[in-house]
Amino acid sequence: MVPWFKKKRKGPPLQRPREIPDGLWAKCEMCGEIIYKKELARNMWVCPRCGNHFRITSSDYIGILLDRGTFEEFDNNIVSEDPLKWHDSKRYPDRIKAANEKTGLNEAIVCGLGKIDSVPVSIAFMDFRFVGGSMGSALGEKVTRCIERAYSRHIPLVIISASGGARMQESILSLMQMAKTGTALTKLDEAGLPFISVLTHPTTAGVMASYASLGDIIIAEPGALLGFAGPRVIQQTISEELPEGFQSAEFFKDHGFVDLISSRLDLKDNIVKLLGYMYDSEVVEKQAKS
Repeated sequence: MVPWFKKKRKGPPLQRPREIPDGLWAKCEMCGEIIYKKELARNMWVCPRCGNHFRITSSDYIGILLDRGTFEEFDNNIVSEDPLKWHDSKRYPDRIKAANEKTGLNEAIVCGLGKIDSVPVSIAFMDFRFVGGSMGSALGEKVTRCIERAYSRHIPLVIISASGGARMQESILSLMQMAKTGTALTKLDEAGLPFISVLTHPTTAGVMASYASLGDIIIAEPGALLGFAGPRVIQQTISEELPEGFQSAEFFKDHGFVDLISSRLDLKDNIVKLLGYMYDSEVVEKQAKS
């Protein structure tokens, strides 16, 4: 059919919409804001509109917390074995290999030495991307060695936690890491060396029930999910209604389990202040020699 009338469009000619390459933008899960990723990275992956803390990687935390160029990684060669020959939907070694290819990491934690505002620290960064930040025997060994480095060098310990708990593919061997890391921390405490534990979203189960909750100071990021078991399991166990938000960082602080809620934007400054209160290298050296 031939149109008898055609309305002329006024104004400049229509332009084709620009194609936006994938990966340039991110959507905040809390407020729905669409944010340019470069702007988000400059803001330490904290939503500028609502303050929601995006989950970030171990390398991101290294860049945020440590003085540039001071990080030296240790124990990167410690990797998980397959003592139980575990097989579920995947073989355990295949699952570890897939996590390695996805993240470039050998385990769900990166440990080493570095400096925070010129203060030397033994430090560990968990990474949730690697099998949900789960704790197996390799991770437990790396954490233990990280604690022992703090003890032998008479320096503070800082651990950034993000975990779904103990790794079921290693069964009782993963649960043994709770006692192993706790015992190492006892030695650090007796030496009067500070341990600052930072809880990020999420920190749960075996990790939360062991070294993550044994810090001299426990800091949590805003809105982080914390706890041992999931709410449904707890509710079924105690047969009671649970208070709203009972596993949030804010709830934990209100009930005395967390000492400080700190935005990622202020995290380094807060750790620097705490280390200033808790650690004097000269005093520690004198005590070590006496």
